[in-house]
Amino acid sequence: MSLSALSHLECSRTGERYDADAVQGVSAAGMPLLARYDIERAARTLTREALVARPATLWRYREMLPVRDPTAVVSLGEGMTPLLPLPRYGARIGVPDLLMKDEGLTPTGTFKARGAAVGVSRAAELGVEGVAMPTNGNAGAAWAVYAARAGLTCLIAMPVAAPAITRTECVAAGAELYLVDGLIGDAGRLIAAAVRERTGYQEVSTLREPYRLEGKKTMGYEIVEQLGWQVPDVILYPAGGGVGLIGIHKALREMQELGWIGERLPRLVAVQAAGCAPIVRAFEAGAEVSEPFPDPATAAFGITVPKALGDFLVLRAVRETGGTAVAVTDEALLAEQRTLARDEGTFICPEGAACLAAARDLRESGFIGAGERVVVLNTGTGLKYPETIPVDVPTLAPGQNVRW
Repeated sequence: MSLSALSHLECSRTGERYDADAVQGVSAAGMPLLARYDIERAARTLTREALVARPATLWRYREMLPVRDPTAVVSLGEGMTPLLPLPRYGARIGVPDLLMKDEGLTPTGTFKARGAAVGVSRAAELGVEGVAMPTNGNAGAAWAVYAARAGLTCLIAMPVAAPAITRTECVAAGAELYLVDGLIGDAGRLIAAAVRERTGYQEVSTLREPYRLEGKKTMGYEIVEQLGWQVPDVILYPAGGGVGLIGIHKALREMQELGWIGERLPRLVAVQAAGCAPIVRAFEAGAEVSEPFPDPATAAFGITVPKALGDFLVLRAVRETGGTAVAVTDEALLAEQRTLARDEGTFICPEGAACLAAARDLRESGFIGAGERVVVLNTGTGLKYPETIPVDVPTLAPGQNVRW
């Protein structure tokens, strides 16, 4: 029996329909394809009450995910990450009801595991033999791991400046890895050329296949379920390619169709680094799409995306929910990373720390009210970015005494 109520794929720009049971990339218009579901069918078995008895993984929402055959699911236990209150830090910045969705506890240490789990599962189900992608590091590491678990080959290209641990993860999982002296766009051109020459490979770059988005949207389902089927007032998300924010918005709309939530949606905030903020610039200019950001550079390497294919979807999600797009400096986000660790004992990635810096700024500007419930997304563990915390401490010789 099929798990999924998947009905078809839809061009995000034109609405043109595509067969969901064939391997697909982007639409004829070159736009991302969005998975659509038979909501009436899904609602017969996917109820809030039924979820109580289901395992605490993202696959609990199986009717609204694209994998049809339960035996095709490739999983390492991803999903249902904690929604942590941050009382001490929240009080510090004037947001007492501040919570953090901590994706650092997923199997590969970042939220990329969600997209990889669903994307790889569906690719394998459709007969794909190998996956290929450019990456800023963490997505490649996650897809390499899940591809290995599924028995697929994996081709990865990443900038030489990507976090070193992500290279190790790719190699450990047996992926074919290339480092590029450039940015993610340069890695993308390498992968596109490779896929043209190799048979059996699917390019799974950001939003160039439909199902990574479906894995990431489960963050939205989980946040609402963990809040007792209530929506927060604000959700802040670090947007590079922006798939997670697009996915959360998609999940919220689907939950409205399922009758799980009402008309009010959280205000979605796209957070970028000042050193690479194309979506912020487009939002401020009132534009529908962004322009490539010149000379991008930031310590939050995962959001160093000069031009996102789905930028118009990010901007649409932000505007439809009354949200905003903001940029923060590296100095600010690195300071918040350290402050949070000291206040709450959690070491988060610089991309997640950007959301904290943004929350501080938005509280000061009045966009966030003192009594509002605010959720920040931490997209990965700080352990992947050890260089962001300088360690300058005394080294003692054996037997050396310290005058305390």
